[in-house]
Amino acid sequence: MNFETPFQLVIATILSAQCTDERVNKVTEVLFEKYPDAVSLAQADLRKIENIVHSTGFYKAKAKNIIECSKKIVYEHNNQVPQTVEQLIKLDGVGRKTANVVLGNAFNIVSGIVVDTHVTRLSNRLKFTSHENVLKIELDLQKIVPKKDWIQFSHWMISHGRSVCKARSPDCENCFLNKLCPSKEI
Repeated sequence: MNFETPFQLVIATILSAQCTDERVNKVTEVLFEKYPDAVSLAQADLRKIENIVHSTGFYKAKAKNIIECSKKIVYEHNNQVPQTVEQLIKLDGVGRKTANVVLGNAFNIVSGIVVDTHVTRLSNRLKFTSHENVLKIELDLQKIVPKKDWIQFSHWMISHGRSVCKARSPDCENCFLNKLCPSKEI
């Protein structure tokens, strides 16, 4: 996702739920041109934000969360994005995944492993976990992935999940992991 500030990454990640990065980038280009920071979004009209983020799905909830999140950043955190998981998850629309994304990619703080649908699918296919619950998956992955690789690990898994180990048609024949993968289809 495209972002220039930690705040913009928070907002982009909120918008990314059940939405492609490509769509988020199109929406945030418009959103951040009109509302580039937490102060402007904290003061924004809900209906205007709904109209801008409509194409990302769940637009009513996302618009409300974006405005409330912005208000908390402005009024409770002195206009600074918090730098701990505990503080971030208190912001509207921010869960553990978003907190890990922001801390790792905006601040280079290793706080956990981002678990999205690709990481979930691949972690189960590779038998790194047998869980579907994202927190349990994250805890299982933290046991086997060196902490120094936690930020990059999710990027590797997401990239591999998008390009090779796709949900409906994994390309096992051309996968560099096929000799190690317990779920290979060749």
